[in-house]
Parts: sequence; structure tokens; C-alpha cells
Amino acid sequence: MTEDDDRHREKMAKRKAVQDAEVASKTVTEKGLLMVHTGPGKGKTTAAFGLALRMLGRGRPVGIVQFIKGAWSTGERTAFERFGDMVEWHTMGEGFTWETQDRARDVAAAGRAWAQAVAMMAKPGLGLLVLDELNIALRYDYLAIDAVLAGLAGRPPALHVVVTGRNARPAMIEAADLVTEMTLVKHHFAAGVKAQEGVEF
Repeated sequence: MTEDDDRHREKMAKRKAVQDAEVASKTVTEKGLLMVHTGPGKGKTTAAFGLALRMLGRGRPVGIVQFIKGAWSTGERTAFERFGDMVEWHTMGEGFTWETQDRARDVAAAGRAWAQAVAMMAKPGLGLLVLDELNIALRYDYLAIDAVLAGLAGRPPALHVVVTGRNARPAMIEAADLVTEMTLVKHHFAAGVKAQEGVEF
């Protein structure tokens, strides 16, 4: 064994001791988390669906409510259909806000989506609820932030919720247990590459 190997082993042993102490200091064993995926970068919904897949892998049912996206065919939905009644999926939006150009319709659609989300939060045994693009509905004031936060706070204690969409409101960030901001560094769309099956949808 070389001197470099010895130094590396000693360094990793110290790091392990610090990490073990950090883990041991956590005393809350189970808590339904409010997670927020926001920011201008790609991958917010994709990350949320990764959490959904992880929850399904643990045998717990998942709910998905899409607030903005319309009823277009996506690879994720097709894949989740294979899990049968372990996944309840509701696409409630009418498409991107610049497509509808009708605020009253968008407000009404967001209201229906939130009512569906509230109903799903009341279902016993649900492991994870994905509220896709809820941040967008809140950004445009299609829903009242106070009412949404009150509804989220009143969910069952063990239910995890992940909220996606750019421009998360400060109050949503404050209420969340985990916030991840996706940062746009480079995107192929800027180079003229259109949305592709299996990557964007």
C-alpha cells in the first residue's frame, strides 16, 4: 500500500466519522415532506416523476395532478399506466398559458385541478402526490396562495407532496421542507432542436 493510499484511507475515515455523526443527530424518523422543484432549468417534472417511481418501487400508491399541461401523450403517463391502480393521474390543464390566452378558462381549470388535489390528499394510504406546474398557476394568481398553503398544511402527516414549476412563490419556498432550483446552463432548444419523444415528452 502506498503513502497516497494511506492518506486517502485516513481522509475517508475522518469523513465517514463526520457523516455518521450527522446522520445520528437526526431524530425525526418519518414526516410527510413538502418538496418544491423550481427554477428555469429543464427537469423539474422529470425529477418529480423519479420520486413517484421510487415511491411505487416501495409499494406505495402515487397521485399526479397536472395543472397547466394539456392532455397530450407523454412517455411518463404511458409508463405509469403499467402500474394500474397504484397510480392515479389527472391532467386538468388546457395547455400552456400562452396557448389558451383566456384567463377565465385558465382560472377555472386551475380551480378544478386544485379541487382534485384536495380530494386526493384526503385519500388514505397515498404515498406521494405530484402537483405538476402548480407553481405556474400560483405565479399567475389562478389560485390563492394562502388557500393552497393551508390545504397543503392540512394534508395527512405521512403524505409527501412535490410541487413543480418555475418561479415558485416566496411563501411556497418558505413552507417547503425541500427546495431544489433547476439552473439553466445550456439547452438544445436554443440550437434549434425541437422537442423529442423520450426526452421532452
